[in-house]
Amino acid sequence: MKRKQFLLSSLLAAPALAFGKTSFVNSQSIGNTEPFIVDAGKSRFGDVVKFLGVHPNDLKISSKDTGGQLSVFEYIGLGKVGPSLHVHFEQDEIFMVTEGKYRFVVGNQTHELMAGQTIFLPRGIPHTWIQLTDTGKMTYLLQPAGKMEEFFILMNALKEKPTAAEIDRIHADHQMKVLGPPLTL
Repeated sequence: MKRKQFLLSSLLAAPALAFGKTSFVNSQSIGNTEPFIVDAGKSRFGDVVKFLGVHPNDLKISSKDTGGQLSVFEYIGLGKVGPSLHVHFEQDEIFMVTEGKYRFVVGNQTHELMAGQTIFLPRGIPHTWIQLTDTGKMTYLLQPAGKMEEFFILMNALKEKPTAAEIDRIHADHQMKVLGPPLTL
């Protein structure tokens, strides 16, 4: 009976010990320990980054704030577009649709999301999305943050369309790979 009680107590204590250790380790690696507010239509550091040169893609929480653990963006869609089919090798993505309707293709599954719905895209699985309504808005998270902030800044700064080889190199430098074209309607 004492052995059973010891094993049960050990099993119950393990999560608490792991949580305590994780909390301490994480608190040591976080870059920003003060709360902050980012206003609507603004980016964390005031920079303007547009997806495909048109659609606001505002950084709300930076990898610099989270010790590289998380980045949060707000995307405002002004047309029926989306990214190329691609894969992230080291980041999971979470998209929360706040306005409009979107089609997501994740691996061999297709999902249509409306305002209020959330989708989790695991790392290593090819995915893309397209906005189905004239306007839309999503908040999305990358965990860990990886190099997405740098990727968007670099792509936004390009003066002309990159070649296929340049696109492959840029994506590889940012832990991704393009696998196919964007979705069309």
